[in-house]
Amino acid sequence: MSPSSLSTAGVLLITVPAVAFGGSSLLAHLMRGVPGYMDNPVRRGLWRAGHAHAGVLVLFALVALLYIDRADLSGGMKDLTRVLIVAAPVLMPIGFFLSVARPSDTEPNRLIWLVPAGGVSLAAGALLLGIGLV
Repeated sequence: MSPSSLSTAGVLLITVPAVAFGGSSLLAHLMRGVPGYMDNPVRRGLWRAGHAHAGVLVLFALVALLYIDRADLSGGMKDLTRVLIVAAPVLMPIGFFLSVARPSDTEPNRLIWLVPAGGVSLAAGALLLGIGLV
């Protein structure tokens, strides 16, 4: 692995305990019936989606890093692909969580736009990686 991919993988691996902590926090909210979570289906759904996306996208990014170094792309394109793919597990969960940060929020705020921004980033990075591997 290249030094860039190794350091990026290290940062991603450091986020795994945060994802696990988030999962245990959601479980505690469920088990304790925390007000503002159990009685707020929008918040509950978006937080659950944020946690699920964080876990899956961190794993996807870790696997993609192995392929980025083998892709037939220039150094700059590899860096761009790496950034685009790693941005998704950051942007999407932040958008899900912070768009309904207050327990009284019944509709997402403007930060929900981070979710499609992360999706576009993921799609662009995956497309570049796929082209580089073909």
